[in-house]
Amino acid sequence: MISIILLSMVLIATFLFFGAMLYTSVGHAGASAYIAIMTIFDVPPIVIKPTALTLNIFVSLYASIRYIKSQLFHKSLFFYLIAGSIPAAFIGGHINLPSHIYKPIIGVLLLLSGIRFLIQAVQSEKTIQEINKPLAIFIGACIGLLSGITGTGGGIFLSPLIIWLGWVSVKQASGTVAAFIFVNSVSGLLGNFASTTALPHELPIYLVAVLLGAFIGTRFGISRLSSTGVKRALGCVLLIAGAKFLLA
Repeated sequence: MISIILLSMVLIATFLFFGAMLYTSVGHAGASAYIAIMTIFDVPPIVIKPTALTLNIFVSLYASIRYIKSQLFHKSLFFYLIAGSIPAAFIGGHINLPSHIYKPIIGVLLLLSGIRFLIQAVQSEKTIQEINKPLAIFIGACIGLLSGITGTGGGIFLSPLIIWLGWVSVKQASGTVAAFIFVNSVSGLLGNFASTTALPHELPIYLVAVLLGAFIGTRFGISRLSSTGVKRALGCVLLIAGAKFLLA
């Protein structure tokens, strides 16, 4: 019995490592991947949401520091976004909608976004546009609410929008989104702080796994991946996340 539990823990930690590595290469923290992995291994639903948000907080903090140090960050856009997202994510943390309502809608949207990015990978990058401040605050609020409800940091929803709107370059979006995810994840977890009593004993091991993955992923994202590579990686991430929401 002990060996089965140990094997399960090792497998979960291994998959979490690879999930963090892939997602942080494009400035995401990987909550949707963590949720999918824990669901596959039959982790109790009450444990999944706070665990995913906790892992997100540590990974996004590390990733945002790395990207900001590399000057891949848009400060003013970040502040407009979190002005709307912080209170909305806090509210969303209190809401538990039936999964059959929001998962199919989100899954289809993510799949379409992923396909769009794979197409855009062979197209030229957009000219940077001026930020529409009210729209940025509104987008932050909508994504903040959605991230609080779903237990994710919101990066899988934010990246496609700000790149499509032309507010940041593809690589600059990585640092902006990573910092946004950190703030959102903290706010979402505070919004349902009582859920932290369900955090698993294996959490320290999972934290080590995702931080190691983030260390490798951010190195690729900052120095190895071109804008085209980021688009392709982001497209794959969105397709994986979309499939997770449809099939989980």
